[in-house]
This record gives sequence, structure tokens and C-alpha cells, in this order.
Amino acid sequence: MTSTAALASVRTADAVLERAWSVLEAVPDPEIPVVSIRELGILRNVSRAADGVLEVVITPTYSGCPAMSQIAEDIAHALDGAELTPYRIETALAPAWTTDWMTDEAKEKLRAYGIAPPTGQCGSGSNSAAEEVIRFAPRPMAAPACPRCGSAHTERLAQFGSTACKALYRCLDCREPFDYFKPY
Repeated sequence: MTSTAALASVRTADAVLERAWSVLEAVPDPEIPVVSIRELGILRNVSRAADGVLEVVITPTYSGCPAMSQIAEDIAHALDGAELTPYRIETALAPAWTTDWMTDEAKEKLRAYGIAPPTGQCGSGSNSAAEEVIRFAPRPMAAPACPRCGSAHTERLAQFGSTACKALYRCLDCREPFDYFKPY
């Protein structure tokens, strides 16, 4: 292969990867459809493997997340629809997903949808595979603000909300219940 042909091949591969990222940007989370899997940080990577196959790496919000099979199916449907084949979808459990990987846009979309976004940071905020210190002792965190009225006068009703990654809270001012996306 000449250097010009090799350069054209690299540019084509880059265009395919850019298109794949763009297509997957539109894949919504099946449990919270106002945010995409990319905004939540579930979509970890899209790359070209040595065998030329498109590789999509996803990480669940927690290891037992029941939505992962639906997410993989939605990714496959999006890639098939965009004729971005062949591909393979890999699930990576390490490093473990963290709410630090959520985009600011995702947090705002959660708030507008009626779910209090996670507060604070859990680690470095890095979406890399580098080693990080794991803390097993819970950090004291202030109660989340109500996503409806903005009041900080809230109370936790249950450790688990509509899904295991959320807790159920109630605003003591407007009296409305709401989910809080727990920081991990």
C-alpha cells in the first residue's frame, strides 16, 4: 500500500469512527431516555480493532445493571441502521463506572427531568483505565436539592428509588418525591 493509500485508509477509518460516535451519541439510556449513554459515561470507547472490526466498549452504572442487555441491543440497532458493520460490543467492568463520568449536560437534563443529579465528585473524574484509590468508607454528603423547586430542605425516604442507582427523596417544602442519582 502506498503512503497516499495508507493515509486515505486512515482518514476513512477516522471518518467511520467519527460517524459511529455521532450515531451512538443519540442512543438514549433505556431507564432515563432524556440522556444518552454517552452523556452518562456508559459509552466508554469506540475504536477500530486490529481485525478491522468496530469495537464499542460500554460500562454499566453498576455490575448488576439489568439495562445493559437493552443498551447493547440499542447500540446494535443504531449501528445496523447506520450501516456501520461489522462491530462487536464489549462490556468492561473495570475500572468501575462512576458518576464523575457524567457530563454537565447530562446532570442538567436529569434535573429538568425531575431527577436530582449526583453531587460532588467520587474520584478523579477521569474516564481512564488508570489505577485509582478505592474508598470503602462513605463520605458524608449534603442532601440533594429538590429538582422541582430547588429547595435544599429534603429528606431521604429510601436508599433505593426507581432503580438501584437512585435513592428516593422528598422535598419538605414542595412535598414532592423525587429520585436522586446516587454518586458512585
